[in-house]
Amino acid sequence: MTGLVGAERGIGETVVVDALPEVVVVVFAAVTHLADPWFLFALLAVGYWFASDRVAASPRRAGATAIAVVTCAYAVTALGKAWFAVPRPPGAMPPANVPTWLPGLLSGWYEAQVLSDGFGFPSGHATGGAAAYGALALLYDRLWTVRRRAAAAVVLAGAVAASRVVIEVHYLVDVVAGLLVGAATVAGALWLAGDPRFRAGGAGPDDGPAATDGSGSDPGPTAALDPTPAFLLAAVLSAVAAGVAFAAGHPGEVVEAGIGIATGAGGAVGWLLVDGDESALTARVAVPALAVTGALWVGAYALAGSLPVTVAATTVAVVVVVALPSLPSRVAAV
Repeated sequence: MTGLVGAERGIGETVVVDALPEVVVVVFAAVTHLADPWFLFALLAVGYWFASDRVAASPRRAGATAIAVVTCAYAVTALGKAWFAVPRPPGAMPPANVPTWLPGLLSGWYEAQVLSDGFGFPSGHATGGAAAYGALALLYDRLWTVRRRAAAAVVLAGAVAASRVVIEVHYLVDVVAGLLVGAATVAGALWLAGDPRFRAGGAGPDDGPAATDGSGSDPGPTAALDPTPAFLLAAVLSAVAAGVAFAAGHPGEVVEAGIGIATGAGGAVGWLLVDGDESALTARVAVPALAVTGALWVGAYALAGSLPVTVAATTVAVVVVVALPSLPSRVAAV
């Protein structure tokens, strides 16, 4: 199957990129952070915890489903990379061509951005960006208009995809595949979650007034979402990716897949503790939780050489993130 995607899969984009001014490459090195896994999960967690009914009829269900969508996207990416196992472009290998005018502190940051190991197809940043921003545009359906949300999602996902080519850690085909996989994952995961817009006979975003819940208020497409099936699918796909990577002798991909298993399973367990209609969190509750879960995430990646520890830390972090909206009511009930 690796023959379907060749190691030499460029179509001349490197020539164009090499002709760009250094300052442009530096700017795109910063843009690529918009789809770093840590950034996307922090963004989605903040939306899940703090969003009000001004952005979605059921903001907790919308937010948890967005997290599940991106978890599925990373699971598909892990499976694709383990399956095709093709290298990144030569530009992703050391030494890095760091602009001489960058300050010392930024030089280290820049080098970390333009050097990348692991496999290159499909692009995880392009897949995750398309999934995250596409899911947010669809699920936070009371924010702006559908056209403005769609335009923002396309611009952000496209900018991230372009950045991966400009800093030469991916070929063009890698990011195009990532964008397509991300978009398909959004549709599939939302179908699993019960989004009526992706079910037969469901209303589209421009189909006119939605049905009401009997009280005259519009429940919107997020009212009955259940992210559990999408979380479980992500865990299953990650388990398959781990098996493929282990059989092929790719230990780094086994760890990445293990993190995917933990994220999917942790999300499903965390959602069992949530009713789905909780109020937004206060900063008093969320800030300490963000510090704890952030420390667990950092620890999970820092201890990537120990797969059981990494999986355990990731699972606990995700359970806390997803279950946190239920904490105030549980404490009050004690």
